[in-house]
Amino acid sequence: MTEYGRGQGSEPWHPEDPLYGDGGWGGQQAHAGQQPSDGGQPQHQPQHQQHGDWGDGGGQAGYGQAQQQYPHGGQQYEGQQYGTEQYDGRHGGQQHGGQYDQQRYDQQGHDPAYGGQQYPARPQDQQQYDTGGHAAYGQQPPYPPDPADPYGQQAAAPYGAEQADHYGTEEAYPPPEPPGRRRTEPEPVRTDWDPGPDQGEHAFFAGGDGDDDADGDGSGRGGRRSRGGKPKKRRNGCACLVVCLVLGGGVAGFGYFGYQFYQDRFGAAPDYAGDGNGTQVTVTVPKGAGGSAIGQELKRKGVVKSVDAFVTALQGNPNAKGIQDGVYTLQKEMSAESAVKLMLSPESRNSLIIAEGRRNVDVYKLIDKRLEVPAGTTAEVAKSDWKDLGLPDWAVNHADVKDPLEGFLYPSSYSVAKGQKPQEVLKEMVARATDKYEELGFEKKSKELGLDGPWQLVTVASLVQAEGKTHDDFRKMAEVIYNRLKPTNTETNQKLQFDSTFNYLMGQSEIHISESEINSNPDPYNTYYHRGLPPGPIGNPGAEALEAALKPTSDGWIYFVATDGVSNTEFARTNADFEKLKDKFNASTGD
Repeated sequence: MTEYGRGQGSEPWHPEDPLYGDGGWGGQQAHAGQQPSDGGQPQHQPQHQQHGDWGDGGGQAGYGQAQQQYPHGGQQYEGQQYGTEQYDGRHGGQQHGGQYDQQRYDQQGHDPAYGGQQYPARPQDQQQYDTGGHAAYGQQPPYPPDPADPYGQQAAAPYGAEQADHYGTEEAYPPPEPPGRRRTEPEPVRTDWDPGPDQGEHAFFAGGDGDDDADGDGSGRGGRRSRGGKPKKRRNGCACLVVCLVLGGGVAGFGYFGYQFYQDRFGAAPDYAGDGNGTQVTVTVPKGAGGSAIGQELKRKGVVKSVDAFVTALQGNPNAKGIQDGVYTLQKEMSAESAVKLMLSPESRNSLIIAEGRRNVDVYKLIDKRLEVPAGTTAEVAKSDWKDLGLPDWAVNHADVKDPLEGFLYPSSYSVAKGQKPQEVLKEMVARATDKYEELGFEKKSKELGLDGPWQLVTVASLVQAEGKTHDDFRKMAEVIYNRLKPTNTETNQKLQFDSTFNYLMGQSEIHISESEINSNPDPYNTYYHRGLPPGPIGNPGAEALEAALKPTSDGWIYFVATDGVSNTEFARTNADFEKLKDKFNASTGD
């Protein structure tokens, strides 16, 4: 715009303007201030803005042919003032607020300020111009430099020819828009497409990788094609199929695990039907095992189908507490309810009952018979493998012991069936005895009772079990043993004088033993011959005998006699009383 006006003038664009130096807005318009010339020489003329139809030849007044005179101060055309624009016929230039502000020139070049005197014209002043301000062919007026192209670098089209349209080629960018209509430059087209993190569903499902529009038919700028010259594969169908499969698999998996969760928490536990398939199997129930542990063992052996089914059957049977540890003979593929009923029945247990006070030699025979092995098999195993059967440390390396396992085949009920090995049965019995002795605290109690250790305490309990006839006299029998072992014992001089120890070494159970036989046998187990306890236990004491050995009476008993020769045992504190009991015994037996 001009210095004094408000309209759009000939002010050149600023060099920082992105469109600085462009040829125009319409693609066909020549640069402002340039006119066609002969031989490609630029023709300059003053810039003039068009406003309506106020000038000839496209709104530009020719030199010496001005159609309008502008009064001093300017005339308004469509709200814009052009009073300061003056035309110099001699130079063809336009002055802005300058020295020719008051000068007027008519069409003949007269200067009104000097009485209309016409000055002689120079040769270039005689040039003829058309009403559009264009110079005649081959003549060039001395125009001042164009502000938009001060160095005349942009050449104009030849005279009478249209200017070349460089925006119509395929390689050209669109022509720039006027400043008021300019928009932000679009992002350049990416040729090395790489989907970003925010391409969304369109880029995935539309099957494009960002170049599909250009790859389709090779159209567009330069006919750009995909890399490698190969057509892009559309992936919309494949992608949808993959997504559907993934979602379907997820739903199916969720449904499966949901069903399993429901079955585990609320559904019936897997179970067999019936009483089994006829295949027998031996199941060992450990001591202290609960319903879940028993169910796991049954499932491992193929008896029941699930632990939960067995536990449920146990909870539904009021007699389930009757199931004890031991060995059971069951069948494979039994319903949990049938398995519980059979375990509660004596038919399922090949029970081997070890009575209190039984010697090991008798227990070995019972085991051989139950396992259906040759006689003497278990005894031979006990003799050769006794160190590997689980005896505690305090039960080994004792001198003159006839059987190291004596006193450790704990009296109880054991399920022993054909197919088992003698080692398995013996090991279970030793383990049960060891657990019992540990439970009763034999190591500590033996010292309190003046014994040399738990081994002697087991020996005392075996003597109580062997000499006592009833459960009522076990504690009195224990007191008799402790009193005779005392150094202050002057009645028997610390000799026990028990027939049971002599019968043990002889492997017999006789009541009537001659004194000559007793006094002449020097075996360590002969308590008539040796003072103190025998080398080891003489049998396997039961629970009551063990308790009595730990808690003897304190009534001063030192003598006892089975006055009826069977079960009635009487006790005495003095030798005189003992003699009376002997007479009573002789009377009852006819001696």
